Amino acid sequence: MKLNIDDRQKALLYKKTLAGEFPDEMGRFGPFGGRYIPETLVPAFSRLEEGMKQYLDDKNFMEDWHKELNHWVGRPTALTFAPQLSQSWGANVWLKREDMAHTGAHKINNAIGQAMLAKKLGAKRVIAETGAGQHGVASAAACARVGLPCCVYMGAVDIERQAPNVDRMRQLGAEVVSVESGDRTLRAAIDEAMREWVSDPMDTYYIIGSAVGPHPYPFLVREFQSVIGIESKKQMLEQAGRLPDAVFACVGGGSNAIGMFYPFIQEEDVELIGVEAGGLGSGLGQNAASLATGTPGVLQGAFTIILQNRDGQVQETHSISAGLDYSGVGPEHALLQFIERIQYVSAQDKEALDALSELCQTEGILTALETAHAFAAAKKWADKNPNKNILIGNSGRGDKDMSTLSKYI
Repeated sequence: MKLNIDDRQKALLYKKTLAGEFPDEMGRFGPFGGRYIPETLVPAFSRLEEGMKQYLDDKNFMEDWHKELNHWVGRPTALTFAPQLSQSWGANVWLKREDMAHTGAHKINNAIGQAMLAKKLGAKRVIAETGAGQHGVASAAACARVGLPCCVYMGAVDIERQAPNVDRMRQLGAEVVSVESGDRTLRAAIDEAMREWVSDPMDTYYIIGSAVGPHPYPFLVREFQSVIGIESKKQMLEQAGRLPDAVFACVGGGSNAIGMFYPFIQEEDVELIGVEAGGLGSGLGQNAASLATGTPGVLQGAFTIILQNRDGQVQETHSISAGLDYSGVGPEHALLQFIERIQYVSAQDKEALDALSELCQTEGILTALETAHAFAAAKKWADKNPNKNILIGNSGRGDKDMSTLSKYI
């Protein structure tokens, strides 16, 4: 499928994006997004959209959310200058430390916001999906915080490679369901969670962990995660005296990246670079680089860029990082690549492993394998752009990846 949009229309999309006009009333980011759902879920989505509009504009709700971010999550998270890395790369490297947030990653920002929203909407239970396990842990913790039972769906492959996070979810009171169908990774977990929601759409609330899925989830997740970029802009001005020349973030579904990038969209002098999982190579099935090698199509309720064959069958993916191992990407990222506001590149497994080792040994920070992809791409960019200010979204810590790292390093 091709998008028949000329340069004039693309320029208009760019202008509307900078003006913050997306998503529109239909939940679309230009040609992407929308809501492709079974009829049984229409009432649940209507209730969610109405509730979201009500409470995101409610001063008291937002104040309560910010209190939770400050006093429970531990925000604002630190902005850390990396002196050894800076000297090695020939650039000024700054890290936005989402690994220091409660539960160890950016996922908690969205999870506590949606858990609070679920409570307001009268939900009796919460379900969630997870790949790397960080969203599952965050959802379990957030549900415990607001007093709702939680059930997390996780692919069997991811359960094996993310065992520490599975144990953490259970300790936090969540039920963890192993998904044996499909590719047994994140895509299969989302499919299973959606099927569960169809069976009980009114009493169950589904916390989607990334900026994917049917409207209003991409917008809702972006709103809760934008705190990352908002804090980063303020901290860079305070510590560096200026905005960065380039901002890097890893991209799977895209919640961490859109949270970092969105507040910088209007700053046209700031380069924004999203980094996907290049896996083992460029062939279909060897990577999870949807924006680099995918084509337009519908996946799990939204029109976006996905990895599919010529017959439109969604393909299995590969990445050493469970959190990036997904066959699609959020629709807002698809738009931002289409209008060329953000450049999307990829880093292969070995490059991510090398970047992770370098960060550990120079700065004493064990980052997540997902985040390591952003470091790998940032190093390449620094080689071609010396003496620049670089901001990297350090989206999570790497404790969860120790079993994987022990096999490769």
